[in-house]
Amino acid sequence: MSILVDRNTRVLVQGITGREGSFQTRRCIEYGTKVVAGVTPGRGGEELDGVPIFDTVREAVANTGANCSLIFVPAPFAADAILEAAYAEIPLIVCITEGIPALDMVRVRRYLRDSGIRLIGPNCPGVITPGQARVGIMPGDVFTPGMVGVISRSGTLVYEAVAQLTALGIGQSTCVGVGGDPVIGTTPLDAMRLFAQDPDTKAVVFIGEIGGTFEQEVAEFIGKGLHKPVIAFVAGATAPPGRRMGHAGAIIVGEAGTAQAKKRALAQAGAVVVDSPAQIGLTTRRVLQERGII
Repeated sequence: MSILVDRNTRVLVQGITGREGSFQTRRCIEYGTKVVAGVTPGRGGEELDGVPIFDTVREAVANTGANCSLIFVPAPFAADAILEAAYAEIPLIVCITEGIPALDMVRVRRYLRDSGIRLIGPNCPGVITPGQARVGIMPGDVFTPGMVGVISRSGTLVYEAVAQLTALGIGQSTCVGVGGDPVIGTTPLDAMRLFAQDPDTKAVVFIGEIGGTFEQEVAEFIGKGLHKPVIAFVAGATAPPGRRMGHAGAIIVGEAGTAQAKKRALAQAGAVVVDSPAQIGLTTRRVLQERGII
């Protein structure tokens, strides 16, 4: 099994005719993802490698039955693109765009609240269920099907962690890049809840980073009785307070936002915390062996 996306997911790409949108659409199709439509206002009636392009999301959904939107729209217009997908009642929206103004995302979050629509991102690498669907920009060749779920606030670190797992013969059920902005849709806690409910996900690798309290929220959930092992790494241990490091959300404001506080909370909750990203793969294998999972 998997969470969020699988071989039945029908993807439409908003911004399909842009440079990044067209490039990543082709990579998704090559991976085997069912890309059924594209949306670029004013380009309706055209095609990209056989994928029909529509002027609006609602028109694309009506004609193709798309149930997932992948967004590559530039930052000034990306919040409106998310809302357009939401107005068309697409249940899963994945927004790759970075640099969306925080106030725009506050407006989006307010609209999506209690709507039943799930947003991944923005400023994220997307979602991949190995061997089934790639909805985002993740390099598909480092993934392999298996039973370890992966949640990450970091894009590049998740590729490194998954490459380690794959090299050790440990496959992944689904990998979710939640994004590094301060205002995002699906949080690490939301993703952890989904993996907790998936019977075929036997363990979870969680890659956090400085800033915010997402890691403490995950720790609280683990501490309440999550019966699956969690292997955690928190990036940014040497980051100076008050300075943004990479992601807009990766800024330490108060002691709770430090890597040390996050690692402490996760360890106290029962997660196995690693101090170096180079240890993620080997530590995961050890934990799986100790639990009798492999």
